[in-house]
Amino acid sequence: MDLTLTRSLLAVARHGAITAAARSLGVTQPTLSRRIQLLEESLGVSLLVRSRKGVSLTEMGRLVVQEGQALVQRWDRLHQSLRAHENLEMGSVRVGGGATAVSFLLPEAIAAFQRVHPGVRFVVKEAGSQDVARSVIEDQLELGIVTLPVQARQAGELDVVPLTSDRIVAVAAAGHPLLESAHVHASELAGQSMIGFEAGSAIRHLIDDALREAGVELQAVMELRSILAILQMVLSTRGLAFVSRLSLEKADPDIRRLEVQGLTIVRDLAVVSKRGRPLSAAGGAFLQLLCDRALSGPESGP
Repeated sequence: MDLTLTRSLLAVARHGAITAAARSLGVTQPTLSRRIQLLEESLGVSLLVRSRKGVSLTEMGRLVVQEGQALVQRWDRLHQSLRAHENLEMGSVRVGGGATAVSFLLPEAIAAFQRVHPGVRFVVKEAGSQDVARSVIEDQLELGIVTLPVQARQAGELDVVPLTSDRIVAVAAAGHPLLESAHVHASELAGQSMIGFEAGSAIRHLIDDALREAGVELQAVMELRSILAILQMVLSTRGLAFVSRLSLEKADPDIRRLEVQGLTIVRDLAVVSKRGRPLSAAGGAFLQLLCDRALSGPESGP
């Protein structure tokens, strides 16, 4: 049912006269009369009874007014909701990332965003880069923070926005023998027990490839997804681990960075979204915030 025609009938019902209703709508009396005629033709019923005293509703007219009021109210609520989403007064952002992103990049970014837009809620998923990218492609997530490069079979379905570089560093618990030296050569890591990220994850591939190129083979005695769990195991088992340098900013003071000569591991992080699918207003604004924070943040240190 045409909402303009419906609003016209509601105005007539409210004022009880064509002239007064036309004046309230800002149209001429002939224009309003024509609208009522078009609505009657569309519905195939008479809606008004005209008399010298004005107009009154037929039984069908009363039914149309009743249902029409509900339709107009629902439309107005929808319109208000859309405007609220566009103005970031409400909405949601579905975002995913790996352990580093979920633990150390997203919390402060989300908090900063919600200080300005408290009505926007977030749904956050932690998973490996491949799973995050797949979830974006399948519309389960709107944004994903992944380790580059994106897999070739996924790249064609994603828009990729470079975000930041992340240094992966070796860590050990206070008292570990290797910490006695200011600098340790990569060859001295050979044979050490390693608490690693789960096999198959992008960061694990990156670490394994770097160690292999340096001619180092570590024994992975444990595999975990959570960075916090890895750091706790480092404290408990006195093993070595490779984690994002970002995780050390709030780590237990007994977790120490191990300076390793001849071994540099850096990964590039990016935000991905589904190609050809426009971002929501909240999603687009949050992506911009992530990029702005990356640009204004500290450069990756040595």
